[in-house]
Amino acid sequence: MISPLDRKLLRDLGRMKGQVIAVSLVMACGLAMMIMTRSLILTLESTRDAYYEQFALADVFASLKRAPLSAAAELEKLPGVSVVEPRVAVDVTLDLPGLAEPATGHVISLPEDGGAPKLNRIFLRTGRMPEIDSRREVVVGEAFATENGLKPGDSLVAVINGHRETLQICGIGLSPEFVFEARAGETLPDHKRFSVIWMNYRALAVAYNLDGAFNDVCIDLAPGAVSEPVMEAMDRILAPYGAGGAYTRKDQASAQRLGDELKVLHALSVVYPLVFLSVAAFMVNSVLSRIVRLQREQIAQMKALGYSSRQVGVHYLKFVVVIGFLGTVIGGLAGRWMGGGLVNLYTMFFRFPSLEFRMDYGALLTALLVSAGASAAGVITVVWQAVKLPPAEAMRPEPPADFKPSLFERIGLTRFFSPVFRMALRNIERRPWQAVFTSAGIALATGLMVLPGAMENSIDYLLTFQWNRQQRQDVAVFLVEPSSEKGLHDLEHLPGVTLAEPIRSVQTRLRYGHHHRKLAITGLPPGANLNRLLDEQGETITMPEEGLIMSKKLAEVIGANIGDEVQVEVMEGRRPILSIPIRGLVTDYAGVAAYMDIAALRRLMHEGDTVNGAYLTLDHSRWDDFMREVKDTPRAAIVMVKRDQLASFRETTAKSIGLMRTLYFVLAVIVAFGVVYNSSRIALSERSRELATLRVVGFNMSEVRGVLLGELSLLVLSAIPVGLALGKGLVLLIMSSFSTETVRMPIVVESSTYSIAVLVVLSAAAFSFTLVSRMLGKLDLVGVLKARD
Repeated sequence: MISPLDRKLLRDLGRMKGQVIAVSLVMACGLAMMIMTRSLILTLESTRDAYYEQFALADVFASLKRAPLSAAAELEKLPGVSVVEPRVAVDVTLDLPGLAEPATGHVISLPEDGGAPKLNRIFLRTGRMPEIDSRREVVVGEAFATENGLKPGDSLVAVINGHRETLQICGIGLSPEFVFEARAGETLPDHKRFSVIWMNYRALAVAYNLDGAFNDVCIDLAPGAVSEPVMEAMDRILAPYGAGGAYTRKDQASAQRLGDELKVLHALSVVYPLVFLSVAAFMVNSVLSRIVRLQREQIAQMKALGYSSRQVGVHYLKFVVVIGFLGTVIGGLAGRWMGGGLVNLYTMFFRFPSLEFRMDYGALLTALLVSAGASAAGVITVVWQAVKLPPAEAMRPEPPADFKPSLFERIGLTRFFSPVFRMALRNIERRPWQAVFTSAGIALATGLMVLPGAMENSIDYLLTFQWNRQQRQDVAVFLVEPSSEKGLHDLEHLPGVTLAEPIRSVQTRLRYGHHHRKLAITGLPPGANLNRLLDEQGETITMPEEGLIMSKKLAEVIGANIGDEVQVEVMEGRRPILSIPIRGLVTDYAGVAAYMDIAALRRLMHEGDTVNGAYLTLDHSRWDDFMREVKDTPRAAIVMVKRDQLASFRETTAKSIGLMRTLYFVLAVIVAFGVVYNSSRIALSERSRELATLRVVGFNMSEVRGVLLGELSLLVLSAIPVGLALGKGLVLLIMSSFSTETVRMPIVVESSTYSIAVLVVLSAAAFSFTLVSRMLGKLDLVGVLKARD
């Protein structure tokens, strides 16, 4: 049985269904974003944790030059160590038919006894593991196999320690160690040209003179063991064998990249919904305030008939519950649909045996509570006014507004304006707080429109900054081992090379205060022009003769600044520990890095003109000749082609951000229309008697429309500049969530973005005004004038 108050509620909702839908849609936009991001977090975290546990991702990793297997036995004796798995890991060049550029294979050995790895176990998608006595059978990564159309039974040509070998693919697999599958140091996947490959230990070890030895080791810690003492002991044991320093799972490249993506999602799950729900709370407040003002007499009658203040308050709070419920249902369905579509986007970056979208029903319940809370917060003062209104006072109409001339009229600024425009100004001044809140809502809607355009601007700027102004080389070639000057000479004389700039990189651990990071310091020649170091303004940073130039993000992470001295623990050669000052900060958007003058770095290492590789520019008419030659160059371990990196960026990061931009744009359009339409409907309902009076006393329809729409237009136009400023702040807030150690986005807002935001808001206003004008034309003049204020 429906109570009388509930029947009244349904009638009121039916009369204002347009506004209810508008407010519910705005609320649904924020809730959809929250539900989508929380569900994606649940999907990725639960899938990751299950995958890591089931396939035994190691806790600690270390790479070295060459150590006997007896050293692994020493590691097993360390307190806190549960499992030790030594292995051989090398990078090889792959020659794929139909692909001019050389691909890279990161080859990892399987246990010598032919059993499955104890750590970082392989999930076989198809095929089988290599036979124990097979020298050339391999398992390749699934993404690489899919991209190149490979399957079990196919062959693969690899240059292994200078010798071309034909490998037989016996299986296609995945590993928790390579959820994010990319070359060392790269922040973008290139599934066409990079793969992890697993092959038998003896076949790989013999090829690289590592039989009875290892150059890579993984460790699983015992439950409750602390990693730091174990890593310190590992470094002591492995230091004589050229170890590059142990590191934990969170610093492992794949796990770190996935962790950074989850950080971004966690930030988006809070910031963006908060903005939408703030707008929705304002809209609910506006709607309910109007209802309470127009229903003063009804409130008095309800109390006179015996309804308590609590019953009246609950009645008006039910408006909030209905709007919150509709917003949650629509937002839940939209969030489920958007999340289900976006989860497929992550397969471009992260490879799991299975990645199925999981709806976070806890987030759905949270969304319902948040929506109700946000709405209640917006109307609590209004409901309080309703329940505290004495019946006798409520039966009287509200005191008339002050109809004195507006401020602009009193100072003489409106003498040349029409009476219609003066009426609009007077109404705004009579209800200043209502005007302020209406403008604030429109300003927030305008601000939301700036974000999608800023994302596109940032992508465009990044493409120009990183691949045109910063990275000016065509190819970067890295050698298997540091070489003398002859190594650079050989690279310079490859077919088609027109310019070569040497690289000398040294593995180090940087420490400043309590912070430390393991990374390579890259030595570059003075005046390097192929991989330029740029500041925030895009100006070239001059390489100092002594001292470090490091990523601005790296300095932020370790808490250092220009002039501070960082401790540099070199992880190769004589392994000196040095104090080196920071001389400059470079702006970059992928990973973190540190640079030195190549001569200064060589002096610190007490070595001659050594190089690890070179940046090269090519005569493009000899492109194919260069690629054929470099495929057969034994010294070349990794070949990175700039145009392939750019294509990978467009296919992965740019595509995913572009999809998010489209989503944000659609949501912002909904909010813009909802806010303006809601404000227009409220203005019409509040001023219907005044407008009807104007019609009766002789104003024509266009003049009456001018009074209403002139007022709304003034509010919209005054809100737009504030909204554009809010939009810039929102861009800074949201885009900063994309700033991680592995990837960052520049913050760029072009004038065209502001123009589009203004056009969308004005278009929403024009459409809303058109609807309201039609309602104004259908106004029942007699009925409106007979109604009591």
